[in-house]
Amino acid sequence: MKKETKQPHVFNSISELNQALGLPGPLHPLVGINYYKDMKPDWSRLGGATVMNLYKISYKTNYTGKFKYGQNYYDFNEGGLCFTSPNQVMIVDEEDQDYGGFSLVIHPDFLRNHPLAKTIKNYGFFSYSASEALHLSEKEKETIFGVVKMIQEELDQPIDSLSQDVVIAQIELLLHYSNRFYNRQFITRKAANNDLLTELEALLADYFDTEKALQNGLPAVQDIADQLKVSSRYLSDMLRSHTGQNAQQHIHNKLIEKAKEILSTSNLTIAEIAYRLGFEHPQSFNKLFKRKTNQSPVAFRQSFLQN
Repeated sequence: MKKETKQPHVFNSISELNQALGLPGPLHPLVGINYYKDMKPDWSRLGGATVMNLYKISYKTNYTGKFKYGQNYYDFNEGGLCFTSPNQVMIVDEEDQDYGGFSLVIHPDFLRNHPLAKTIKNYGFFSYSASEALHLSEKEKETIFGVVKMIQEELDQPIDSLSQDVVIAQIELLLHYSNRFYNRQFITRKAANNDLLTELEALLADYFDTEKALQNGLPAVQDIADQLKVSSRYLSDMLRSHTGQNAQQHIHNKLIEKAKEILSTSNLTIAEIAYRLGFEHPQSFNKLFKRKTNQSPVAFRQSFLQN
């Protein structure tokens, strides 16, 4: 008999989630803040994977349990700001519930008919894995907690016609600060990112120098990120911070460098080169090469031979 797979707990509202975790109901049905010092969710009541159709921004300190989001577990001992988006599977193993921090939960309906409903998808850190959390300096922590306090103070007020606009403006401010602090983290963790860049360069060199491209096709950003053990969005944002280009652009540039090398040192036809680099159709290779170099592969080879 096939073993039955336990389905994750799915929560479509903050009230439903709070009730399951043994927390009081939120002050606002679509936005909620929980300070762990005062109220700690009892994840053991769920006993498995959880899917929240909500946005969640959380910061935990002195936390010795394990939190899994995406493919990785994350240890919050040092404290970290973590972002989760709707429909993501989370697994929490609460070994020790003596921790501090907060969680801000936002229902997508709260953002509906507001520009943030679309632009929130532009904040790449909602797609980062748990191991790529934002580590805040003391000053940055004061800033983040200050904005959260403003949101809490607004939620404590009676709801009026401007309540939603005020809270959304504060959420946007929180996201802007988080974006700024992540850019700082890319810089201050330059050594670790340089190691990642070196590993990326070696991986791409191996991919194009062997027959992997011929056998497997063009390298996909997600596959590269998986091999580097980072999320694809984090990889692109890190590269953009250091090189001004995202992961796809970086892969294309390495591909063009390899194409130039082959064009200038071999007698392979353009079609043979295209297949060797992972293209299904030579026309696609021609189009990309011309877009990147402003000349066709044939013109490049001819100009090289003339020189």
